Amino acid sequence: MTAVRRDALCLLTLVSLLCLPVSTMAGETKSEKTTIDQAKNWQAKGVDYARIMSQVKWTPVAEGMPRRRGFFEPGKEYTGVPYSSVKYVGRYIGFDIFLKTFLAAVENPQSVLYTENLYGKVPNAECYYGKVCSSYTSYALQCGIWYVSRLHNPPYREGVTPVEPATAQHARVGDIIFTPPQPGSHVEIVTRITRNQAGEVTHVRVEESRPLTTKTTNRSVASFNKHLSSRGRKLYRITDLDAWRGENKAEDFLFPNYEEDAKTPVINRVLLLDRGDWVPYHKGQSVKINIMDRDQQGVKKLVIKRGEAVVEEVDQPGTGVKEFTFTDCGDYTAHCVMQDDSLSQACEFSVCDLDFSLPAKTASKSKPWEIDIRSENMQVIIAHLVSDADDYDDHSIFVTEQDRQNGKVMIPANLIQTPGNVQIWLIGENRYGRLKKRRDILIGE
Repeated sequence: MTAVRRDALCLLTLVSLLCLPVSTMAGETKSEKTTIDQAKNWQAKGVDYARIMSQVKWTPVAEGMPRRRGFFEPGKEYTGVPYSSVKYVGRYIGFDIFLKTFLAAVENPQSVLYTENLYGKVPNAECYYGKVCSSYTSYALQCGIWYVSRLHNPPYREGVTPVEPATAQHARVGDIIFTPPQPGSHVEIVTRITRNQAGEVTHVRVEESRPLTTKTTNRSVASFNKHLSSRGRKLYRITDLDAWRGENKAEDFLFPNYEEDAKTPVINRVLLLDRGDWVPYHKGQSVKINIMDRDQQGVKKLVIKRGEAVVEEVDQPGTGVKEFTFTDCGDYTAHCVMQDDSLSQACEFSVCDLDFSLPAKTASKSKPWEIDIRSENMQVIIAHLVSDADDYDDHSIFVTEQDRQNGKVMIPANLIQTPGNVQIWLIGENRYGRLKKRRDILIGE
């Protein structure tokens, strides 16, 4: 992390803490004070984490990067990660990939950001990498997987309560603003409270993920109150973060990796992968390496290794895209030997197997059933079930070590409440990111 970035994060944390209302009184017990200190701690972290994603700057290097109703402009600087509901097809920045993976993909004119378009393939999606409101707030609130926006609030979560009265004077850092479905729901997070010398609130800063990128709005009291009073919005306060997250704690997983996301990465100028850098691939999936040689040093050889073993060497590869398919799972690197015999920076990626099978094409919602799982060079962490018939019938089953040893994940009876088609996403992760595998099953009575 650069000194400037580190100092900025430290100052941001301090400001966040100072913006929280002072509630520790002389008569409080030690345990009460500890609870308050912990609350301040997660709220301050939430601000830091939100702003990692909302303040990052990037500039497309080519045409073709899709956005809502068009394309991002080459050569134009954007602030905040792009909005795209990538779901199981693309990858969520922060949850499925590092922020630096996205930034590396931006610098490769032949990356999936420019060659793939999710429009028409996935509802509410365009860009292959992105975030939406729920994955943005869930990342800030230190979750291992996102909660969709309509499930942020009671009665679907514990440890959260409405703020009454819902006004700027009563808002706090870490509060969430929920907009009911119209038809889609939305969620925002409060990241700063500004007060005057008399201690009165003058402004409330709100951050959110929405088209085209994340948005930061420092609202006056009148503007904030007007915002809350429209479209049926509610202001909620998480009073117990662990109760609100349940089993879904970021610290129990490899991702999100906030420390790595907060660093300023060194992007390879000689070669980049079609998915950026520092990223996992499915076994048998095409890996496209773009040799760019942006500083025109001259490339003598392309070398690909699995661990320490050389698996591919291409003499005089020139520039442009070279395509490979790897069926052996493991961690790989790709680098170039330059004309002066120096070695380029290496791109890092992994090749993984992740799959599962269903007991049948249908299952009864009133009886338990199980799925058989397998993986290599990747640990299965979550089975995520999404009902096509009911947006609220959305569940994550967190896979245990015993489940992995058994090679099975049990789906409890009556977990799915609505008969109909259910999407099952098996999610695995390793040190480079996450992969998903989807299969569907028909749930009956």
